[in-house]
Amino acid sequence: MPRVSEEHLERRRQQILDAARLCFARKGFHETSMQDVFAESGLSAGAVYRYFKSKNELIAALAAQTSVALRALMNELIRADPLPTPDRFVAALAEHMVANSGPDGPSRLAPQAWALALVQPEAAEYVKEAILAIRACWYEYTERMRDAGWLPADADVHAVATAIMGVIPGFMLQHLIIGDLEPETLALGVRTLLPYGPAA
Repeated sequence: MPRVSEEHLERRRQQILDAARLCFARKGFHETSMQDVFAESGLSAGAVYRYFKSKNELIAALAAQTSVALRALMNELIRADPLPTPDRFVAALAEHMVANSGPDGPSRLAPQAWALALVQPEAAEYVKEAILAIRACWYEYTERMRDAGWLPADADVHAVATAIMGVIPGFMLQHLIIGDLEPETLALGVRTLLPYGPAA
């Protein structure tokens, strides 16, 4: 009997994660059961448990995945020439989040994962790793801002990066819960507070 290829195993694993993401986005982590995941994936319990032993393992794996696309976008922006000004940078990130925040959107999982990380050590490890990876992107962007002359040469890169990083989760929560905030509004606010760049 031929061995199952690594590619097939990865496709099946991703099939389960995609199903779990849809269930969690619709019902939340706590209200979703493994039975929901079985039904959404079209797989048997045994097939799912072969890859993930529990709902917490699924949550942890999804928490690690949710930031991948965002980090890819950040890296693309950081390496762009010319470097996007802070208002355009955060607007691009906000637009990405809005595009992925529909009823089944992956952006809806992030706040749920943050809350879970406060009470579930296994999820906390994955969420912390994802947050630190995003923060590293902000460090790199802030360093480029400094090198471009948009910040003082002796600017504390750590302080600036952690401060501006806080803007994005705030935007996400306002967009998801209140629903009255658009990326351009965020860009205008950042442009007023941080008037750096060629147009400053």
